[in-house]
Amino acid sequence: MSRGLGDVYKRQVQEDIDHELISKEEISDIINRAAAQASEDYRGKNPLLVCVLKGAVNTLAAFSQAMSIPVQMDFMSLSSYGSGTESSGKITVRQDLSTDVRGRHVLIVEDIIDSGITLAWLVDELKRRRAASVEIFALLEKPARRKVNVDVKYKGREIPDEFVVGFGLDYDEYYRNLDSIAVLKPSVYEGGQA
Repeated sequence: MSRGLGDVYKRQVQEDIDHELISKEEISDIINRAAAQASEDYRGKNPLLVCVLKGAVNTLAAFSQAMSIPVQMDFMSLSSYGSGTESSGKITVRQDLSTDVRGRHVLIVEDIIDSGITLAWLVDELKRRRAASVEIFALLEKPARRKVNVDVKYKGREIPDEFVVGFGLDYDEYYRNLDSIAVLKPSVYEGGQA
């Protein structure tokens, strides 16, 4: 039996990964705990879950499925990165929400908080658009990289300042489809930072 491209990809990924940081099961536990609390907090409030593309898609899918109340979802595509891996601090809206947030209870579902620059801008922007409330669920936080403080109501897990991929997080658009969070070998990104 010949090996398919999937086998080649899996072998390459295993060679690129230094170690697994957070297992599939732990991710599920973090999301289920936060979604249960959010379901209680937002009961009867018709919350709008907002996801910043592309990284948070996996987190949003799992989080929304774990909620026990009706929710609506919408998406934004934002960029604060230039050509490198460091945030430029200037936010560009590449795709805006299709939902009017005026009077809505908004819960931002985020994969990782790094510098906090983009997330702080998004919270301010949603408040400027007169959302009734704006809260955050973050699966991961990197406190060592924080430049702007943001208030996270539903906290996942703090991680060290390592280049992580998987469960939506990428390097050069690869590794998003891993079902756990893993640390990428520095030799793969040649000194860049996540």
